[in-house]
Amino acid sequence: MEPQRPAMSLDEQVAYLMQGTEYGDDQLRRAMEQELRERLEEAQRTGRPLRVYLGVDPRTSDLHLGHVVPMRKLRQFQELGHTAIFLIGSFTSLIGDPSDKEKARRLMTFEEVMANAKTYTDQAFRILDPEKTVIDYNHRWLGELKFGDLIHLASHFTVQQFLARETFRKRYDRGDPIFLHEFFYPLMQGYDAVALKADVQIGGTDQMFNIIVAGRKLQEAHGQKPQIGILLPLLPGTDGVRKMSKSLGNHIPLETTPEDMYGKLMSLPDQVMGTYMRLLTRWTPDQIAHLEGELAAGRLHPRDLKMRIAREIVDMLFGPEAARRAEEHFIRVFQKQELPEDMPEHPFTPGQNVVDVLVATGLAPSRSEAKRKIRQRGVRFNGQVVESPDFVIPGPGVLQMGKRRFVRLIDRPPTTNH
Repeated sequence: MEPQRPAMSLDEQVAYLMQGTEYGDDQLRRAMEQELRERLEEAQRTGRPLRVYLGVDPRTSDLHLGHVVPMRKLRQFQELGHTAIFLIGSFTSLIGDPSDKEKARRLMTFEEVMANAKTYTDQAFRILDPEKTVIDYNHRWLGELKFGDLIHLASHFTVQQFLARETFRKRYDRGDPIFLHEFFYPLMQGYDAVALKADVQIGGTDQMFNIIVAGRKLQEAHGQKPQIGILLPLLPGTDGVRKMSKSLGNHIPLETTPEDMYGKLMSLPDQVMGTYMRLLTRWTPDQIAHLEGELAAGRLHPRDLKMRIAREIVDMLFGPEAARRAEEHFIRVFQKQELPEDMPEHPFTPGQNVVDVLVATGLAPSRSEAKRKIRQRGVRFNGQVVESPDFVIPGPGVLQMGKRRFVRLIDRPPTTNH
């Protein structure tokens, strides 16, 4: 259950809603913040809540914490009394967003998309208030457009605008194919904003063109006030460097146990704690600033802050009782477990691949054996099962092979006894 939030001033609301956003350009950020302030003032004056939407393309059913980030931002608008629209890309999913891809996505069937959509809505209601969330599907309007409508939408853009986008430019320079239907995607997402009469759209930084350029331009062309783009960075995975992804083996799945999620969060490197606080927790900017101040002053140990973050995120997704049990399980199984006193130490550089480290430490005689043990779930780091050979060791800790073989990984040369 969401904690009761005290009434916020306008300045506090703006700070709360802009928390964690990233635009890559200070001028754009200031413009979006100013427009948000004006739109919030107008909402207070007229009593009309803002229409805020998050669009998701259910091209997969494997959700992880990275998918929670924009849902949390939508929930923040919801807390402040605005209309939260969770838009299922039942038509855009057929193509798939080319924004962050080096090649065209596979075309999907409508049946595949709708099957995955059920998973998305089930998971979304772990973050959003189901009583106050509008669920919509963009096939309702995109499926009704005629060819003349498409010509009209396309007339607002140039081919140069599309080819200037990094992913398209790289493919064009390499001579890789760029299919014409991929250009339709921003037009469709932009038209979503028109159909929904959106005041605000939430999305990742990779959505900047679709939200800031296509969406706003098409709304203006249809006589609407252009939407505000709330852009959020992609969540780093458990390696603390690369974006969270199942294919990279650095993800924290939503369909797991509270104990497993808590343990994986405790394996995060310290440098991403601020990012996780801003993107995933229910804490306000003032609360986060206080915690970071305590950490900088040495009054709060990094491990203790990480435990607070882990408990908060598990509480948000599974409830307070599950979070309490998960923390007790972590303390009992990992912090208080009896590790061998004479455990060998091995210096390493954070960011190394687990397979390389297993071979370098002698826990595995070869890379193939290391991969075999990982597939058999026989390798653990800091008490958590390593699920992929692509796992990157985020920092110092205990690497375990089987039940009795341990190595303590340290990021400094081992001490020698004379």
